[in-house]
Amino acid sequence: MTRRRMAVLLSFLIASALVPLSGEAQRSPVILATTTSTQDSGLLDVLVPLFEKQTGYSVKTIAVGTGQSLALAGRGEADVALCHAPSLEKKYVDDGKLLHRRLVMYNDFVIIGPAADPARIKGMKAADAMKVIGASGSRFVSRGDNSGTHVLEKSLWKLTGIEPKGEWYIESGQGMGATLGIADDRNAYTITDRATFLAFQKRVRLPILVEGDRPLLNIYSVLEVNPANGPRVNTGGGKAFADFVVAPETPRPAGASSRRSQRGAHGPSGGVGELLQRRVPGGAQGRKHADVQDRHGRQRPRERDTRPRAGGARG
Repeated sequence: MTRRRMAVLLSFLIASALVPLSGEAQRSPVILATTTSTQDSGLLDVLVPLFEKQTGYSVKTIAVGTGQSLALAGRGEADVALCHAPSLEKKYVDDGKLLHRRLVMYNDFVIIGPAADPARIKGMKAADAMKVIGASGSRFVSRGDNSGTHVLEKSLWKLTGIEPKGEWYIESGQGMGATLGIADDRNAYTITDRATFLAFQKRVRLPILVEGDRPLLNIYSVLEVNPANGPRVNTGGGKAFADFVVAPETPRPAGASSRRSQRGAHGPSGGVGELLQRRVPGGAQGRKHADVQDRHGRQRPRERDTRPRAGGARG
């Protein structure tokens, strides 16, 4: 090959390398900050593959407590958040850190405990049950991680006027699945979302003792991240995921209809949210609503993947 031909070939190869990739190939992964409940319940195993197949995006999931998830998104270290602590979510929306909060689905929390029920709480209202548990010093396992579940628990303690502390009060600092395991091992009371409880039912011997009380309603929302939070926020990918999870046409997974009355979470318009139970009451479909700690490895019991980062920030 002559030098001239070699030079032409080299120029062609360099030019080819500089040609922009297709939009599909250029898509950055979508980082989803969500709760351990959505992972432990199996919901993400349905949602994520469907989204990836339909959109061509890949998803990297960080499953932590809702407080951690919201903090990650607020720092621009995630592209979208799927959470269940309305009071915390509203603060981030009010601060402008998170945008377009939309209802995805709801299920309910339940209080479970020893079959012998030493505190005699079966059938009580949630706050009354917590008051009896605290007053009697019956063992109780708390998430203790500022998750949506923990936020709900703290709101119930506030209603009772009891500040939980002492040997009877155990803080796991872990996700919902791990907390269920600890409660089962210690034969203690705890609060859990219904979907995760049912997913772990074969491993947890504790029965449901309190359910159906309105304060136990568990609302899940999706929130987009303000691109001003950081230079690496994948705004398009985050919006695509948010639109996907609330879309009426998002198909239900195979067999979901037969589990509708068992899985504990319900979504709008017969979509994938039905994997988890009832319709949203009062025509709440599409109503705007949206927990987290950080992406730096602090107390993150369940994590699928993270984006490479330098110097502790999103890289």
